[in-house]
Amino acid sequence: MPNRITACGCSVPKGTKCVHEQASAKRRQASNDAERGTPAQRGYDADWSKIRFRFLHHHPTCCVCGAKATHVDHIKSIREAPELRLVESNLRAMCLPCHSRRTAKDQSQAWGKPKAA
Repeated sequence: MPNRITACGCSVPKGTKCVHEQASAKRRQASNDAERGTPAQRGYDADWSKIRFRFLHHHPTCCVCGAKATHVDHIKSIREAPELRLVESNLRAMCLPCHSRRTAKDQSQAWGKPKAA
């Protein structure tokens, strides 16, 4: 399989990144992480840990596919409705694949929208 030539002129095997692309991706991720804030700043604190543990105990299966639940999803996001962050009626149990799909869909729909204050 032939190598691909990157924008910076490096020759790398297809499906891999050169050191310059890797460094750029690392900087971009660090910038995104800094802007995003810590989990506690986003509402995932000790109170959240307690309710999450209790919720998964009472709802052990994914509400989408029936697999073992490992995540608790907010029906209305914390950004959208911070007052519902710890309200059980706003939560649902999900497995990792279903939660990842839901999160990706929600985040793609929120692109460009202002964050709640």
